[in-house]
Amino acid sequence: MTEETHAPDPSFYLGFDGGGTKTDCFLVDADSNVLARATAGPSNPLRAGYAKAWFTLSDAADVVLERHHLKASDIRGICAGIGGAGRESVAKRIATFLERAFPEAAVTVTTDLAITLNAAVGEGEGIILVVGTGSAAYGRDAQGHTARAGGRGPWFSDEGSAFDIGRRALAAVVRAEENRGPQTALSAKMLKWLGCNDWSRVLDWVVKTPDDVFPRIFPLVAELGDKGDALSCEILSTAAASLGDLAVSVIEKLGMQDHEISIAKAGGANGRSKFFDAEIDARLHELAPSARVVPLQMKPAEAAAKMAIGLGKRKAHAG
Repeated sequence: MTEETHAPDPSFYLGFDGGGTKTDCFLVDADSNVLARATAGPSNPLRAGYAKAWFTLSDAADVVLERHHLKASDIRGICAGIGGAGRESVAKRIATFLERAFPEAAVTVTTDLAITLNAAVGEGEGIILVVGTGSAAYGRDAQGHTARAGGRGPWFSDEGSAFDIGRRALAAVVRAEENRGPQTALSAKMLKWLGCNDWSRVLDWVVKTPDDVFPRIFPLVAELGDKGDALSCEILSTAAASLGDLAVSVIEKLGMQDHEISIAKAGGANGRSKFFDAEIDARLHELAPSARVVPLQMKPAEAAAKMAIGLGKRKAHAG
């Protein structure tokens, strides 16, 4: 008796993780093997605009497809976790664009929070604390109920984010120069860090594209915080306290105060400062002593690509 053999499934799938600063794209096969990955610019349409978001998603996809000599019609499933997609109208516009660009693919557009939670705990119970251009906490209990806090934009939310930290740092420098606040090592480095010769250039830049200015300052604050600059440390400590409050809000909404819940930190501002990371961990331990901080199991874009496999296969069976 000969053993029956099965030809490999020639289907391919894409996963996107799109935020206010960068977009990751993963290409996987039907067996979840990562074939290629690429990084492009921002694709949160509420911050970068729809035209920029569409261009970024196309650019990232073109890179991974070209590496394996694939066409758009070879893609059978797409899951895109996009900042701002918590709004139905945003998700629908991004989904329409992807459906037209990849006519054979089953497409779903969800939030970047949803794919990051899957990257942390799969389909299980847990919470993520995202610290990037924006900030948010998102969680799911054992029954599948979800809750979120933060992530509603820089003007009345996103406390503790890179945007928030950069804005606070720039304001502190201005106050120090006007003798209205304490002196800080930030003052001597800020203009050079931003590549500007005077404050009028900074003001014009902030008015035009604040998302390009404030998050850019975060690494400087992180660096000086690790060197012990008092004001930088104060800004980072305040940010860590705000982030802890986001996580606790989600824990309380889901009634998980007494659970040994897993909390995963994600986003580009994590791992950039030993001082900031330690402050966040200490705040989480203080507010949620039963929780444990865990790493992501994979990149959110990889989790999205693996989610896309199920979508594609369900579409194929339905067809």
